[in-house]
Amino acid sequence: MNSPEDRLLDRLADLTTDAPAGLLDRIAARWVRVDGPLGEMSVAFTDHGIAYVRTDPGDFTASFRARFGRPLLPADRPPAGLLPALRTGRTSGLRFDLRGLTDFQRDVLLAARTIPRGEVRPYSWIAHRIGRPKAVRAVGTALGNNPVPLLIPCHRVTRSDGQTGDYVFGREAKETLLRTESVNVDEMRTLAARGVFYVASDTTGVVCFPTCHNARRITPRHRHGFRTLAQAAAAGFRPCRSCHPDLAA
Repeated sequence: MNSPEDRLLDRLADLTTDAPAGLLDRIAARWVRVDGPLGEMSVAFTDHGIAYVRTDPGDFTASFRARFGRPLLPADRPPAGLLPALRTGRTSGLRFDLRGLTDFQRDVLLAARTIPRGEVRPYSWIAHRIGRPKAVRAVGTALGNNPVPLLIPCHRVTRSDGQTGDYVFGREAKETLLRTESVNVDEMRTLAARGVFYVASDTTGVVCFPTCHNARRITPRHRHGFRTLAQAAAAGFRPCRSCHPDLAA
């Protein structure tokens, strides 16, 4: 029996006139296999942008069809900007098709997209950033259902206790990605074990998350650690305007 993709192509081929420009992209999505930071990965995209990413070797087309209700057809080439984004971890030039998500899910993913490569933020930071400070658990669920992991970097959202937390491709894969992006996972855990979740510089008067690019420039003699932002504020430090630790307080 022909697959839904084959039947779709057969019907289009039977048209007595040429199909209108863009018709195929409106009723079907395209997909490619490319190399990524976790090995080979499948990427589906529509005329609106990248819609689905998976690394497992299972039936990608069936998985996509079950989730999105659209057939998948092989593409001649990856969408523009995908390969550079996978090499650099910078995805500002990519478009994403997030039409199947709720407003809350979309807000969570767009907030996660603002976390720079090499840095992490706690789940509570995302919740505060989108104006839903009590929805920390729901934030975790939304990140777990991210249809485009790796490209929208939900792996950069970690637990507030210094542990990396869950990930759609597994905790080991999450840690691998963070280390690849030069996140000092071991230091995160060491600081957390000492009760340090914020670090401050007595030369700038600024307190940051430990992975913030500003925090990494603090020399040991000028570095101070704090369990809470309130303790840092009481000591005279203001929140960093780059990593915004005040959003997680």
